Amino acid sequence: MGVVTKRSSMTFFSDPASHYSHRVRIVLAEKGVTVDVVDVDPDNPPAELADLNPYNALPTLVDRDLVLYEPNIMMEYLDERFPHPPLLPVYPVARANSRLMIHRIQKDWCGLVDQILAQPNAKASEAARKELRESLLATAPLFGEMPFFLSEEFTIVDCCIAPILWRLPALGIELNDKQAKPLQKYMESIFSREGFKASLSDLEEDIRS
Repeated sequence: MGVVTKRSSMTFFSDPASHYSHRVRIVLAEKGVTVDVVDVDPDNPPAELADLNPYNALPTLVDRDLVLYEPNIMMEYLDERFPHPPLLPVYPVARANSRLMIHRIQKDWCGLVDQILAQPNAKASEAARKELRESLLATAPLFGEMPFFLSEEFTIVDCCIAPILWRLPALGIELNDKQAKPLQKYMESIFSREGFKASLSDLEEDIRS
């Protein structure tokens, strides 16, 4: 992965298949942070992870004596620790709106993604796949209003959305409808960013290869 450049005091324990790990890797790549990314099999985590994280879970970010194990907290911490380029708005109202949008992504989309990936052939997953597709199509016009999602600048919200959109082939979701054109254009723009390309694990690259 491109964000690994040299030995660093910062280590990121990452699930190479997880969209939650991916969103943090995008932030790291966009910021150009020097970090050791350790790809971990979630079914066989290293012993040191349990010593660092009371939940023995992924992702986990270690920065010297600080250990973080919630991806959204990691993203905000990285944005404050490495302020350029900023990924959260400066003004409180805009920041609150960004956080609210991340919460909505979590509530409306992430659970459906997790359900589909866990049991792709289950009947319940078919319903989740249909719900996610319909929700994305309903939201598609919003992606055409500004260069990024409801913003003139690339933000943490885009870091949360992009991993889900990248996984659509693995989720069995196609967006070929006419109404999906703004979303398709958004995906082309986001996926062509150097930071996004650098954030991809080998497993994630294989999704669209």
